[in-house]
Amino acid sequence: MTNRYETVFILTPVLSEDQAKEAVKKFKDLIKKGRGKVHHEEHWGMRKLAYPIQKKSSGFYHMFEFESEAAFVDKLETEYRRDERVIRFLTVAMDKHHISFAERRRSKRTEAAPAAEQV
Repeated sequence: MTNRYETVFILTPVLSEDQAKEAVKKFKDLIKKGRGKVHHEEHWGMRKLAYPIQKKSSGFYHMFEFESEAAFVDKLETEYRRDERVIRFLTVAMDKHHISFAERRRSKRTEAAPAAEQV
């Protein structure tokens, strides 16, 4: 049985934009190779961290919303730990309320984007 998950990871800020994209592609391909399905992906860009991690005060944030088997999450998190470019990560299982909230939030963003372009 597959479950829906949301994972957010922070990449070290010393990477170039291309290196960060390559790291994101690696994890996206890993999800697909593990017979998972990526439902949504967001790149939040370089952001300031709430507290220093490994003497760094910022990082590249990225979020995936995906569906996979529960056992796959352990494999994904093991890859996060092995990759020295990842300084933090968090994966949570999404319940029906979380899924509906995420869909409402995305629909609000898509409605707000055309309105911002008209101004």
